[in-house]
Amino acid sequence: MRFRIRSALAAALAMALLTACGAGSTGGGSAESAEDYPSKQLDWTIAFGPGGGNDIMARTMVDILKKKKLYPEDIRMENRDGGSGATGWGHLFSKRGDGYAISTTSGSFITTPMQAKTGWTWKDFTPVGLMATDNSLFTVNPKSNITTWEAWVDSAKEKGTVKVGGIGTVNVDFIQHAMLAQQAGYKIDYVPFNEEGQLITSLSSGALDAIVSNPSEVVGQIDAKKMNALLYTGKKPLPSHPHIPTGESLGYEDLPSTPRGLILAPDAPEHAQKWWTDTMKKVVATPEWKAYLKKNDLTPDERWGDDFTAYLQETSGLLETKLREQGALK
Repeated sequence: MRFRIRSALAAALAMALLTACGAGSTGGGSAESAEDYPSKQLDWTIAFGPGGGNDIMARTMVDILKKKKLYPEDIRMENRDGGSGATGWGHLFSKRGDGYAISTTSGSFITTPMQAKTGWTWKDFTPVGLMATDNSLFTVNPKSNITTWEAWVDSAKEKGTVKVGGIGTVNVDFIQHAMLAQQAGYKIDYVPFNEEGQLITSLSSGALDAIVSNPSEVVGQIDAKKMNALLYTGKKPLPSHPHIPTGESLGYEDLPSTPRGLILAPDAPEHAQKWWTDTMKKVVATPEWKAYLKKNDLTPDERWGDDFTAYLQETSGLLETKLREQGALK
């Protein structure tokens, strides 16, 4: 299959590398005893723009931490989007040894370093845990008059090349698009975005023919009939919209999902890692977290400590294999 990827990584990656190289180790909390932790403001980085799945999950976590009074100090949240997550996680990377620097993960956390010289990989960070996985909806503009997957494939083949979009450059979104196109027999021009709002606007304006996006970000648009959903990448039907066919029901297998987890800065103190692991186990046990999973159609998947590291290792291998099969990595 032949396809093109449009990337705007260079400037964001350069800035991320300068930040990582220039900031150095803050060592926040490194001289602090386990009994005193936490006693400072938390620096919570969201590596993508407002409104996306990563942003929604991070803010849900913080809301629960505040409501349940699980974190005793202030939490400073900041969206540091750019470079398919490279800017945000580059900032976290620069906080080596700091027990007060934290971030949520997505597929880009694993795949961005495979494609670009970020100066870090997922192995550099201190793992806390995986809480859930997120699948995607494949949607088109209703003005296209396409309402079924079969009609989409016919239209895409007739056009020759279709313009599709997702969050991140060489990410789960790209892999899903590329695998579907390859197996169905059409060609794509993939356009990456850092913000969900821009992605949705590009579809509604006709700049894109189709997008993949997490249910939390587009279900409202689908219900309002501003998008037509043609396929769901999960193995089982979407509970809130079971009429949308799954990829497997249409003959497409092994479509990847997005990991939703939590990480600390590299070399964070062991007491900080343990505190966050223990605390996040309390967070995911709350009714608020269970309601978030249900509302946003996420699949619960809890893995802590070595189990989370093993998951990242396995997922990294699978995503790298898929990217090489699609010709996105050499």
